[in-house]
Amino acid sequence: MFPAFLDLASLKAAYAGGLSPLDLVEEVIARIEASDDPAIFISRTPADDLRQAARDLLARAPEANSLLLWGVPFAVKDNIDVAGLPTTAACPAFAYQPERDATVVARLKAAGALVIGKTNLDQFATGLNGTRSPYGAPRSVFDSAYVSGGSSSGSAVSVASGLASFALGTDTAGSGRVPAAFNNLVGIKPTPGLVPNVGVVPACRSVDVVTVFAGTVGDGVAIRRVMDGYDAADPFSKVAKPARLPVSGLRIGVLAADEREFYGNAAYEALYDAAIERAKALGAEIVPFDYAPFRLAAELLYSGPWVAERLAAVKDFIASNAADFDPTVRTIISGATAYGAVDAFEGLYKLEALRQKTLVEWQKADVLMLPTSPTTYTVEAMLADPIAKNGHFGRYTNFANLFGYAAIAIPAGFDADGHLPAGITLFGLSFCDDALAPFADAMHRALAAGMGRERTAALPEASKVAEPDDGLVSIVVVGAHLTGMLLNHELTGSGGKLVKACRTAGDYRLYALPNTTPPKPGLIRDPGFSGKGLAVEVWRVTPEAFGRFVQNIPAPLGIGKITLDDGSQVSGFLCEPYALEGAREITDLGGWRAYIAELKARNG
Repeated sequence: MFPAFLDLASLKAAYAGGLSPLDLVEEVIARIEASDDPAIFISRTPADDLRQAARDLLARAPEANSLLLWGVPFAVKDNIDVAGLPTTAACPAFAYQPERDATVVARLKAAGALVIGKTNLDQFATGLNGTRSPYGAPRSVFDSAYVSGGSSSGSAVSVASGLASFALGTDTAGSGRVPAAFNNLVGIKPTPGLVPNVGVVPACRSVDVVTVFAGTVGDGVAIRRVMDGYDAADPFSKVAKPARLPVSGLRIGVLAADEREFYGNAAYEALYDAAIERAKALGAEIVPFDYAPFRLAAELLYSGPWVAERLAAVKDFIASNAADFDPTVRTIISGATAYGAVDAFEGLYKLEALRQKTLVEWQKADVLMLPTSPTTYTVEAMLADPIAKNGHFGRYTNFANLFGYAAIAIPAGFDADGHLPAGITLFGLSFCDDALAPFADAMHRALAAGMGRERTAALPEASKVAEPDDGLVSIVVVGAHLTGMLLNHELTGSGGKLVKACRTAGDYRLYALPNTTPPKPGLIRDPGFSGKGLAVEVWRVTPEAFGRFVQNIPAPLGIGKITLDDGSQVSGFLCEPYALEGAREITDLGGWRAYIAELKARNG
């Protein structure tokens, strides 16, 4: 009755089947009580209050389809205010009782979501590992010896464990992405300013972002959209100016060989390479880029004057309560006293100079794809070397908010023995948040890593992110219209765009039709035949060009739906079976290009 992973689609289906939010509340309470990780929550919504919140929801909106997040349970990082629960930022002496919800929490509640509790974090959101809290260290849901990632540690673990449908985190240096990677989740990091920070304890106020942990990209984006919107009470709030990305032929920037660093973790490097190959199979053009200016900017966040902004957030409290700080957090924040006003301006100048260098790299790529974290560590190893090893986690994350980028972190699969997960992150320029989502979702589905602890779970079709409509029509070509072949100009000349080279499903056969000039292929589907699939290309053309193709196709060819090796169906060239009499079957060659090469070799 209750889905193991509480994604939005599964929960909606359960509600449609008769489940009540009151039933779900009881299940969530039971799951929390049975959890084997006592460090996930700092405070919980009292059970009776949670039941009353469900009753209030039913009184306000009795129907499951009346609100987008009707009856959806969520957790909140404990540096984000929730009325009725204390905000501690993982420092008991700092705790206060907020009078009202943070803007993002209020918007989510208005959409029908139910707060189940406040989650643990690296104190004052200073860290990427999850061990810097007096409330304990949440652990990876796959191996309790390993860190959960931070600073949004409890938020990620609550979702990955099936306790919450989604959770809020914050991200200054990667805190909304690294825990997602270590717990096999999606992490949505909005463009700074897109989501308001009113009611959020700041880490670095000028670059902080509220983030979402969810099971799918579709869920995360839907939740983020509920939180979006300008708030004049936040001095860094911005009016969104949505940016677009190419629908096809997306150029993906990946690490050049000399900028790769995985700190000896060959398994994570192999998963990154596999993700690159998967992106290529989805039609992306892979472009190595120079990561150096991004890396140098990343170093400014903790090894430059931006650390002084962390001191600005807590300067009065640390002056009187330094002993109440986690020792590592205190060391980092106290280091801000080494920087003065001149250093701050010089740091800003350096950042802007690096930004100019990154613009050269952005001319090469539409999107950057990087490892979310190059490695992971046990809790024991992290505590033995807390600053250097924490820094390893931020190698490919720290630059994002300094440059104002949007990012979506997704699961990339598990190491060779299926032990620990890794992740990749897709980055886009400011306000590419929605534009990043379709490809991020396609990658998550193609990498087939599941959701949280449910590593074999199929991602619900209902959460699939649709491609934006570019007004073009997809078509599969198998013969002379392939790239570099005799009739390819009919596609390129009408503005056609190559989406991807791929293969058909395994039950297709290919023939060289007799008495045709130029030679023409005959593609048919033979249910029951088990082959390796045939090499084809998917192109996008204007409706007018598609119409011309259909009108000019000579018999015995026609247009029908072709099933590809990823299960999708696209219109393409098929042949009527009667025309195969006397035709040579060339299925074993794997495609038309190989057949033409054979002809050329035979004829000299």
